[in-house]
Amino acid sequence: MAVKRGDARRAVVVGGGITGLAACYRLITESRKRGVPLDVKLLEASERTGGVIRTSKQDGYIIEHGPDAFISTKPWAKALCEELGIGDKLIGTNPKQRRSFILHKGALHPVPEGFYLMAPASFLPFVKSPIFTWRGKLRMALDLCIPRRRHGEEESVEHFVKRRLGTEAFTRMAQPMIGGVYTGDAKHLSLKATLPQFLEMEQAHGSIIKALIRRKKQSKAEITGTSGPRYSLFLTLEPGMQTLVDALVGRLPPDSIQLGAEASRIEQPANREGWRVHLNNQETIDTDIVCLALPATRAASLTTTFAPDLSVLLASIPYASSAAVNLAFHRKQIEHPLNGTGFVVPATEGRSILGCTFSSVKFTGRAPTDEVLLRAFVGGALQPNQLLQSESDLVACVLKDLRETLGIRGEPTLSIVSHHRHAMAQYHAGHMDKAATIKAQAGRLRGLALAGNAYHGIGIPDCIHSGEQAAYTLLEYLETV
Repeated sequence: MAVKRGDARRAVVVGGGITGLAACYRLITESRKRGVPLDVKLLEASERTGGVIRTSKQDGYIIEHGPDAFISTKPWAKALCEELGIGDKLIGTNPKQRRSFILHKGALHPVPEGFYLMAPASFLPFVKSPIFTWRGKLRMALDLCIPRRRHGEEESVEHFVKRRLGTEAFTRMAQPMIGGVYTGDAKHLSLKATLPQFLEMEQAHGSIIKALIRRKKQSKAEITGTSGPRYSLFLTLEPGMQTLVDALVGRLPPDSIQLGAEASRIEQPANREGWRVHLNNQETIDTDIVCLALPATRAASLTTTFAPDLSVLLASIPYASSAAVNLAFHRKQIEHPLNGTGFVVPATEGRSILGCTFSSVKFTGRAPTDEVLLRAFVGGALQPNQLLQSESDLVACVLKDLRETLGIRGEPTLSIVSHHRHAMAQYHAGHMDKAATIKAQAGRLRGLALAGNAYHGIGIPDCIHSGEQAAYTLLEYLETV
């Protein structure tokens, strides 16, 4: 039977990444506000919390093993930092170096000023850029007169960019830019699920270029003077992203986190409402509510006995793996001026790396004076076999590419490889409908909620929001029983 009102209820959050931590924290803070006594337990299969977010410090370097920043236009991460009292540690990207590069025919070229992912908002920088041929530039200009699409099947990112802007716009700019964000294959990524703003631009303005030019006029400071992503919108924490994880953990009761606790099975007991969580060490936990803050594939394995249709849907969401390779050098070892935040690599270049961030340029305090910290990315949906190599071979491949693109001499003073296996959900065609069906089916499971990057956004703010929304949903359920 359900716990009587006034008695302590119990909540279990399965998964100790940023989503699970946010869900756990919000369950505790919101239950106190509502006067609902709640005992919260967070179960994490590994020996640390934070998931892909991890910062280490070595020899004066601040090394991000996972994401190094989050976007501020989605408010949930920034708001949480401020609530946790670490808002004063937030810093933006280097205001003097807010441009990025594209590798084209073996050389690095600045992304034209005002160019946003797939299309230009400024005429002259685009026309002068050697990245595109005149034929490619003229084809992109046709976006100004191609009629908007009124109806039809859901489009992939690749199909949309080629339809509106042409093949060069896709292969030389959109593919590496968007692929770098999602570590995905744009041939399969759903435009509606990943970049709905461009779909809205087409419908509202009839042209992506017209929409970007209009947006530039409305918010000139936001785009002018930058290239590639709008770097002024990215924030990090001065001591590293681990600060957010540590702040969340510090706000949880000391005995609320159980590490090395892998959930092996979840069931609904026959004699009471609620859930029973079985752990791999044979321990069982009875709880009133449970949040599965896990990759969809893991959530699928835990829901198969009591929600087989939901389990099948969850298991059908694909994931990509990647690795980040942090490398440190003396500044004199690198010929390139490093006058930007990094570069991305089109698949047509045939390189091992997807891109490289100039970490010590992008954010202050990441390396000692006269030292450089670089972070290269490999793998993703397009090059999964790269991750089958040993770490030494992986570093060797990365070094080969960086030597040829940045003019690096000698060996790195430090190299660290961080693998992220099956960490990035891939939003393929039909994802939005699938996510809606998952939400509806999960909503029929009383006292259970799903959260994570598999449903409505892959970034840190999205994950935090997902965890918080799951907490609110579960608390609303508790108030009705």
